[in-house]
Amino acid sequence: MFGLGTGEIVLIALIVLLLFGARKIPELMRGLGQGVKNFKEGMKETTDTESDKKEEEKK
Repeated sequence: MFGLGTGEIVLIALIVLLLFGARKIPELMRGLGQGVKNFKEGMKETTDTESDKKEEEKK
């Protein structure tokens, strides 16, 4: 995953835990998940728009 080994992932997780605390992590992950969801929806809309333009050009 992104060229990171297990040791690096554990170290990053510990640093995040120390910086934000255990109570903030669920909020951060929820926000990250919503951001990824919005990004995927935006990419889908872009793909749909491009395919619609190609169909119009064919007509």
